[in-house]
Amino acid sequence: MVTILDVARRAGVSKATVSRALNGKVVVSEEVKARIFKAIEETGYRPNLLARTLATSRSNSVGLVITNGLYNGPFFSAMIYQAATCSEDLQRQLVLADGKHSREDERNAINFLLQLRCEAIMIYPKYLSVDELDDIIDESSVPIVVINRELKRNRSSSVFVDHYQGSMRMVEYLLDQGHRDIAFVAGGEGSPTGDSRLAGYLDAFNAAGLTPDESLIVRGSWSTESGYEAGCALLKKDRPMSCVLAANDDMAIGVTKAMIDHGLRVPDDISVAGFDDSIIGRYFTPTLTTVHIPMDEMIRDAVRILLSPDSGDDSAPQSLHEGSLIVRDSVAKRKR
Repeated sequence: MVTILDVARRAGVSKATVSRALNGKVVVSEEVKARIFKAIEETGYRPNLLARTLATSRSNSVGLVITNGLYNGPFFSAMIYQAATCSEDLQRQLVLADGKHSREDERNAINFLLQLRCEAIMIYPKYLSVDELDDIIDESSVPIVVINRELKRNRSSSVFVDHYQGSMRMVEYLLDQGHRDIAFVAGGEGSPTGDSRLAGYLDAFNAAGLTPDESLIVRGSWSTESGYEAGCALLKKDRPMSCVLAANDDMAIGVTKAMIDHGLRVPDDISVAGFDDSIIGRYFTPTLTTVHIPMDEMIRDAVRILLSPDSGDDSAPQSLHEGSLIVRDSVAKRKR
C-alpha cells in the first residue's frame, strides 16, 4: 500500500509538507505543490479522507498513549504531569488514552485520539514493535512522536534515552566502590528498556575483565512488590552479594525493604541502587543512588517536535538523551 511517506520521498519533501499541501491550510510554494501532486499521480497514492478531515478540523489538543500498568508509580506520574504542563504552556489540552494490555489496545488508543481530532500524538509504547510504530507513523497525516523507543525509519519521530550506557555507567561506579558480587533485578520479560539495562550490566563486567555471577540475576515486574520478592529470592540463594542493582527505583525500594526485613542494614551491610531518579528515591531512607532519566527534557522535546513547523521532517536529527549517575546514601564502599 502506498503511503504519504512514499509520496514525500518521491517528491523530495517531508511528510509534513505533503500533509500541508493536501490540507491547504498552510501556504506551500507552487513549485513544491506541483512536485507533490506529480508524485501522488505517479505513485497512485489515495489520501485517507478520514485522516484529512481530522487533520483539517483539529481540537487544539495533544494526545498521549500510555499503558495503564505504567500509571502506578511516581516516575510515570511525573511524566504525565510534565506532558500536561508542556501542553498547557502551548495552549493545548492533553488527552490521555489507555494502551491497556496488547498491541491491538495500543492501536485502538491511537485511533481514539485521531477520532478526537488531536493535533498531534505522543506514544509511550509497551506492546507495539518498532516496525509497527514505523508503519503507523508512515500512514498517519497527524504528527506522532514515540517516547523511549528508537525507531528505524522515522528516526526524527522518536525521543529516547541510552539505557545501555546509563547501566554501564552505574555498574562502573559500583565496581569502583569495590563491589564485585553485584546482583541485578531485571525488568519484565520482553521490555526493550529492561533488556538494554541488563545488557549494560553484563557488558560493564566484561569491559572490566570480570565475570558476573549470573545466578544473582533475577526478574521483577517493575513494581515495588516485585522488587521485594526479588530481594527475598536473592537472599535465599545464599550467594556472596555486596550490592543489588535494580532496573528501576520502584524495585530498588522493594529490594531495600527486603534487606531491612532480613536484618541487613543499607548501605552498611549491603548496597542498593536503582534507575530513573523518581522523586520517592530522593526522600527515601537511605536516599537512593540511581541513574537519572531526563523524562522532563524528553517530554519537552516530544512536544516541541510534534508542534514545530518541521514535524515529520525525516532529515531532522533524532532526539537521544543520556542518563546521568546520581550518587546518594544507599551505596557505600565495599568493606574489605
